Amino acid sequence: MRSFMTKAGISFRQMLVGIAALAGVAAALSVTSQAAEEAKVIPAPTQDEPTGAKPETTVLAGGCFWGVQGVFQHVNGVISATSGYAGGARSSAQYETVGTGSTGHAESVQVVFDPKKVSFGHLLQIYFSVAHDPTQLNRQGPDTGTQYRSAIFPQNDQQAKVAKAYIGQLNHARVYDAAIVTKIEPGKNFYPAEAYHQNFLNDNPTYPYIVINDLPKVRNLKSIFPADYRPEPVLVARNNQ
Repeated sequence: MRSFMTKAGISFRQMLVGIAALAGVAAALSVTSQAAEEAKVIPAPTQDEPTGAKPETTVLAGGCFWGVQGVFQHVNGVISATSGYAGGARSSAQYETVGTGSTGHAESVQVVFDPKKVSFGHLLQIYFSVAHDPTQLNRQGPDTGTQYRSAIFPQNDQQAKVAKAYIGQLNHARVYDAAIVTKIEPGKNFYPAEAYHQNFLNDNPTYPYIVINDLPKVRNLKSIFPADYRPEPVLVARNNQ
């Protein structure tokens, strides 16, 4: 089993044991400031989708889906944020199989949003700023493998156009110390993850991995995007899983 700072390769039962391990929680708290990913204040996109009247969907991958889901569940205008898998086949969309890194899937989050309240471009700004580090290739924080890659799965041509333009804008402005490695992968289906992965950050706020890697992302959302932060997250209904 890996260190408590990682998530891959451990069973859900082992996760529950870890949640109850007070010593591990204390250790996690002591190193949070060292391990947490740093957020980046970045400019808004110069190109965006036109405001639509109906809810819209996009799929974003940025490492472990626990933290990415947790961030977008706290964003005003987001109707739902569901953890799952994108990039591979339906037959291999299971946690243990995806964890091998051989399926083509990335741990992803399907975000349904109201474009009258939050635009696709602004969701990308949050994604690149606080949800993950887009300069890390096939890894994120302590997790490594193609299943943890940075990827955008656009649901229409306009989303793909906006995403490509924004990546170009940020790279041209040298916002990061390294080039953005985020891939744009159109035409890929999304498959919801197992029920125990849904709302994981909300349900397990003392789990060491969450304390170290993911709660700082939610705090950064509140700090950098205070107008977008909603205190009460929008959660995945259990009867939908």
